Amino acid sequence: MLASTCLMPVAASAATSKSPHPAVRAHDAYALPVLPLATASITGNAVSQPLPSGYLGFSFEYSALHEYTGRDPDAINPMLLGLIRLLNPGQSPVLRIGGNSSDDTWWPMPGVIPPGGLNYALTKGWLRVTQALASDLSAKLIMGLNLEANRPALTAAEARAIIQGVGLSHIAAMEIGNEPDLYGQFIWYGNRIHQAFSGRPPTYSFADYLSQFTQWDAVLPPDVPLAGPAFSSLNWLVNLPTFLSSENRHLAYVTFHRYPLRGCETNTAASDYASIPNLLADTSSAGQAAAIAPYVADAHAAGVPFRLDELNSAACTGKAGVSDTFASALWMLDTLFNMASVEVDGVNIHTLPKAAYEPFAFSESHAGVWSADVRPDYYGMLMFADADPPGSRLLSVNGTNGLLKVWAVRTPSGHLNVVVLNKDTTSPYLLNLSIPGTHAPLTSLAMSAPSATATSGVTIGGQSFAAGTRTPTLAGTKHTGTVQPGALGAYQISVPAASAVMLSN
Repeated sequence: MLASTCLMPVAASAATSKSPHPAVRAHDAYALPVLPLATASITGNAVSQPLPSGYLGFSFEYSALHEYTGRDPDAINPMLLGLIRLLNPGQSPVLRIGGNSSDDTWWPMPGVIPPGGLNYALTKGWLRVTQALASDLSAKLIMGLNLEANRPALTAAEARAIIQGVGLSHIAAMEIGNEPDLYGQFIWYGNRIHQAFSGRPPTYSFADYLSQFTQWDAVLPPDVPLAGPAFSSLNWLVNLPTFLSSENRHLAYVTFHRYPLRGCETNTAASDYASIPNLLADTSSAGQAAAIAPYVADAHAAGVPFRLDELNSAACTGKAGVSDTFASALWMLDTLFNMASVEVDGVNIHTLPKAAYEPFAFSESHAGVWSADVRPDYYGMLMFADADPPGSRLLSVNGTNGLLKVWAVRTPSGHLNVVVLNKDTTSPYLLNLSIPGTHAPLTSLAMSAPSATATSGVTIGGQSFAAGTRTPTLAGTKHTGTVQPGALGAYQISVPAASAVMLSN
């Protein structure tokens, strides 16, 4: 068995597993000294609010939604539905539809010629599919509305069409604009003679945005809750107290967007260059959460939930070899815990077809049968969902930080879940873990892959989604291990490089 004073062959402790479990891998007397030794202790002190229901969701682009759902409202892609439900068992998920397409989309109005940046027209068919998606999942939707076109009447027409086609009961909020802090910096569209146009002049400021938000608020249907400001920049988020105190209707959510890295950054020395070491650095997980923690507190002080409704590993649709690797699963798991630790009320993982950070990809046969390829970052989401269900509270952990992380959760039923996360891609660790008041054996379940750079072969408890799976469930025999307390009460856990293990009582 495993104990705090010695290590014995794993077969003596892993009664439910026929093969060595990665989290409790045996080491002989010669291998033991080379493992870095770490210590951590868990207290019974809760350090977070209970995790809200619907914490985990996705963010889809308007123009790409049908590639995930299909076009038949009577037959929404069952693989998509199943994978969303797997992350939200017994919950009503919160989905966001928006992104850059929020400001490219409109509802066609008779006799109105749209501005050049509007290139996606909503249809009644699109609305029927979206309504069916929400209905099948009992989901609430955050719907992005166009701000960049600078036409309040167009936005009001879009909102009315969405309400009529999707149903107010399915709408959590309408989000005015997408990342307006970037309107004066980036190209909105180009015309046929290669002239480029931005949505706003370079002088566009927070004060300008706030004035327009108020103007748009006034023309929208009065019974629709709003979300915003949907910024991507901390430089603008410092104005959140002013935004919250402005005389707009009650906000359903404060929303913000985060990408720690940029897939289009070419300077390898840049801190936001998309590489595996940069992704696994604590600045890309704990650092991101710490930066927004004061604004989460501002929102809560105003009585408004704070939702990170667009998050992923790297902007510019991610980077192949980074965003699609097992490293992204480790980053995802750590980041979701970090966001919960600063009491973010929900997270939507952004995706669009063929993006490097896409958590899943689907295909439909001519016979209407759907299949899916599930990517590594989804596994990170799934382990988080299993470890930290709604109503759970994070517990104080003393000891490890940086590449070796320990997260402890007390579930509503009183069970303890501990996630030990090794983001070091080369070095395993031996962890002495103290849990006061707990002396019984713990069940262990590992998330692992051939390496941090692997784009396939990810398993949780030895199970995985088969390539081209037609069922949204993990396949294979589930392997768990057992970790026994040592003579001094501590648990000793061997954690391989680039892996994670969940311990439960």
